[in-house]
Amino acid sequence: MFDGDDLDAAERRVDEWQAGLERRAAEARDLASRLTGLTASAASRDKLITVTVNATGVTALELAEGIRQRPAAQTAAAIVETMRAARARLATLVTECTEETVGADSETGRAVLGAYAARDV
Repeated sequence: MFDGDDLDAAERRVDEWQAGLERRAAEARDLASRLTGLTASAASRDKLITVTVNATGVTALELAEGIRQRPAAQTAAAIVETMRAARARLATLVTECTEETVGADSETGRAVLGAYAARDV
C-alpha cells in the first residue's frame, strides 16, 4: 500500500502544513497586537482642531481657544472633516501593518482591511 518513502513524504507534507499554520497564526497575533495600540491624529487646516482616533473611535478632541471666534456650525463641520482625516490616516497605518505582517492579499489581511473599510465614516 505505502512504502517507507511515501510515508516519509506524507510526514514532511504534514510537518510543512503544520509549520505554515503556526507561522500564519504567529503573524495574525503580531498583527492583532500592533493594531491594538494603533492611533492616528489629524489637525484642521487652521490648526484649531486636533482629533485622535483608534480602532474603536475618537480618543481625543482638542480645541484651541481661537475656535470660539467661529460659528458653531463651522466648528462642527471642521471637527467632522478632521475626524475623517484622522480615520483615513488610521486606515493607512492599518494597511501598512497588515502588509508587513500577514500580507494585504492574504485571507486574514483582506478580512482586517475590509473590517476597517466598513467602519469608515
